[in-house]
Amino acid sequence: MTRSHLSNATLQRLPAAAGIPAYDRSRVAPGIVHLGVGAFHRAHQAAYVDDCLAAGETDWGIIGVSLRSTDTRDALAPQDGLYTLAVRSSGEEELRVIGSIQSMLVAPEDPAAVLAALIDPRTRIVTLTITEKAYLRAAGGGLDAAHPDIAHDLANPRMPKTAHGFLAEALAQRLAAGTPPFTVLCCDNLPANGATLHRLLTEFAALRDAKLATADGTGLFDHIAGQVAFPSSMVDRIVPATTDADRARVAGELGIDDAWPVMTEPFRQWVIEDNFSAGRPAWEKFGVTMVGDVGPFEDMKLRLLNGAHSGIAYLGLLSGHATVDLAFADPAIRQFVDGLWAEAIPTLPEDAGLDTTTYTAELTERFSNTALAHRTAQIANDGSQKLPQRIIASAIECLEAGTEFVHLTLVVAAWIAACAARGKTLPENHFTDPLDAALTALLDQQLPANETVTAVFDLAGFAGDHAERQTLIELTAVHLVHLRRDGPRLAFAALGI
Repeated sequence: MTRSHLSNATLQRLPAAAGIPAYDRSRVAPGIVHLGVGAFHRAHQAAYVDDCLAAGETDWGIIGVSLRSTDTRDALAPQDGLYTLAVRSSGEEELRVIGSIQSMLVAPEDPAAVLAALIDPRTRIVTLTITEKAYLRAAGGGLDAAHPDIAHDLANPRMPKTAHGFLAEALAQRLAAGTPPFTVLCCDNLPANGATLHRLLTEFAALRDAKLATADGTGLFDHIAGQVAFPSSMVDRIVPATTDADRARVAGELGIDDAWPVMTEPFRQWVIEDNFSAGRPAWEKFGVTMVGDVGPFEDMKLRLLNGAHSGIAYLGLLSGHATVDLAFADPAIRQFVDGLWAEAIPTLPEDAGLDTTTYTAELTERFSNTALAHRTAQIANDGSQKLPQRIIASAIECLEAGTEFVHLTLVVAAWIAACAARGKTLPENHFTDPLDAALTALLDQQLPANETVTAVFDLAGFAGDHAERQTLIELTAVHLVHLRRDGPRLAFAALGI
C-alpha cells in the first residue's frame, strides 16, 4: 500500500500528537532568503521563524536557496516546503511539522530566480548556513581571490555561483533601484561571523568595482562598507544526519511519508547581535538572546561545545566509536573532555557573565543523548576549516598565558591520525576535508611525526606566523607519535588517563 506524502493537503490527516503550523500558510509573505538550506537550518532558524509566524508575524516567510545540490529542493518541493522536525531525547520523541519555508530554489539551475528573490523589496534579511569552506577564505583569513568560483563571479556578475557573488549583485541592483539593502545575518561557525563576512564581501566588492570600473565613483565597496548591516550570531543545536530508519519511523508515526525529516535534540540556542537595518522578527519572544556583543557566547560555544565535539569525533573514530554517545560513554574519552574543558575555560572572558559550569553540565547531558546517534564521521568533516577557531585559538591563548594545553594539541594530532587512517583502519572517504588531495599526498609519505605536523600546519595555515607556532607543532607531534604507536590508548596514558 502506497502512503500519501506530507503536503498542505495532508496536514489535517496527521495524528493529534504531531504539531502542525498554527497559521494560514497562504497568508505568509517572504521576508527572509536563506542561503544553504541544510538540516541545521531546518532544525534551527526555520523553527524559530515558524514560531514567529504562529505568533502573527506573517511577513517573515523563508525562501530557501541551495547553492549546490538539488537534494533538499527535490525532497521538499512535492511537500509544499513542509517537513517534520523530530526532537529526540534519550526517552522520547516529539514530532512537529515546520511550515516556514515557502519555496526552494537551486542556484546553479536558475541564478536569475535567486537574484530576483534577493532583489525583491520584501526581502529584508538574508541568512546563511553555507559551512565554513564556502566562504572561500585564503590561508590568512581574507578572500581567496584566486579561487575559480570567485574569478567566475567577477567575470559574470549576473550569473554568480558563490554566496559572495549573489549578495554583491543583489545589493548592487537594489542600490541602483533605490531599494534599501537587506541585513546579512551569518549563522555559520566563523569567528566574529558577521564581521568576517562583512570583510570578505567588501574585499569581493572592491575586486568587482575595479573590474567593472564604476564610472560615477559610487562603487559597491562603499555601499557595503557603510550601509549594509552584518550582525554576528551564535547558533547551537545538534542535528545528526537523517537515516532511512528515521524516515521509516517518522512515516509510521505520521501515517504519511516525509521525504526528508530532520532529527534534533531538545536544546537550542541562538544569540544575535541586535543590529538590523530593515527590521527583524521578534525572535526574543521565543528564546533568542539579542545582545550587543556575541563574542563571548560564540567563544564559549566554539571552544567548549565544538572543540569537545572535534575531540570526541577524531578520538572516537580512532577508538572505533561510530556515534557521539558511544564515544562519550568511553571512560577515557569522557575524562579527556573534562581535561579539554579545564584548559579551554580559562581562555574565556571572566567579565562576560558566562556560566561555564551550567553550560558544561548541559553539554554532558547532550553528548550522552542516546537517541540522536550523531555520527562521529559527520562531525569529523572539514577539520582544517574548523580546528583553528575550535582548538588552535584556545591553545594559543593557553600558550601566551603560560597554562597547560596538552589536551587541546591532542585533538589536532587525532585529526591528522584520523585523516591518515582513511582507507586503512577507517573506510576511505569516511569523512572529507577541503584539503584532502594535498593531505592525502602528504600523509602517504609517512614522514616522521614532527615533519608531518609541520607540513600539515603549513598546508592548513594553523597558527599563522605566531612566534610560538613551533611549540604547538612539537606538542602535537608528541601526541602523533603516541597515536601512531598504539592509538588513543597510549595517547591517553601519556595524559594520565
